[in-house]
Amino acid sequence: MSPHASRVAFRHTLHAEWVKLRSLRSTWCTLACLFAVGLGITSLATSSAGAEHESASAAERAAWDPTNLSLTTYVVAQLIIGVLGILVVTSEYATGLVRTSLAATPRRHRLLAAKVVVATAVALVVGQALMFAAFLLGQSLLAARDVPHAALGDPGVLSAVAGGGLYLAAIALLAIGLGTIMRATAGALATLVGIVFLVPALAGLFPSWLRGLLDFWPTRGAAAVFATVPDPAYPHPWLNLGGMCLGVVAVLAAAFVVFRRRDV
Repeated sequence: MSPHASRVAFRHTLHAEWVKLRSLRSTWCTLACLFAVGLGITSLATSSAGAEHESASAAERAAWDPTNLSLTTYVVAQLIIGVLGILVVTSEYATGLVRTSLAATPRRHRLLAAKVVVATAVALVVGQALMFAAFLLGQSLLAARDVPHAALGDPGVLSAVAGGGLYLAAIALLAIGLGTIMRATAGALATLVGIVFLVPALAGLFPSWLRGLLDFWPTRGAAAVFATVPDPAYPHPWLNLGGMCLGVVAVLAAAFVVFRRRDV
């Protein structure tokens, strides 16, 4: 096959994956849930914090970070966008459509690469859109209560908002890798919940030597990218986010190996 034909074939595969993704009802339901729940959490978090700001202590006011407050929606948003990433793969296994996809694209690495590219593009767009919408909504609610709020031009704000979108895209890619390896929505989702929520939440139950290692858990450090007030525990949030991305690449590499070698 000529290089030109190969490029055309990959474009066709990309287009087919995009058509499949946008034709799924679950895609639109998940995206609607992402924005409805995400912005709802932002509204609740900023309204509650704004109402309590007047009675806050001096230490609490010094640590006041209106940007991070607006972006706390990521805590739930990462799970929802993870569901979207998982369904990119597992929905085809559930319906048997994966056999048709492999018949149309026998080169398995090309098929999975197309899924990754399409899902990455969608996750980047919706992740950034959610972060900017959450920031603007949160700051408008804080301003309405006449408490300190931020603007996109303030130091560190644009970096935090954009970094939040990248973080969500990385979670979506992690979910694709897990979905490919496990081929089942429930198993992949349970693993994602464990990685993102359970391990950090249960860190205090582990022995002291293991808790020290958990300080380097990818999603814990990468979440510092949402803040504009430096966290002494994670002074280099972008390096932490980069480390998380390396972990995601490792999971995707394993997914490619498994997808190429395993029978459908």
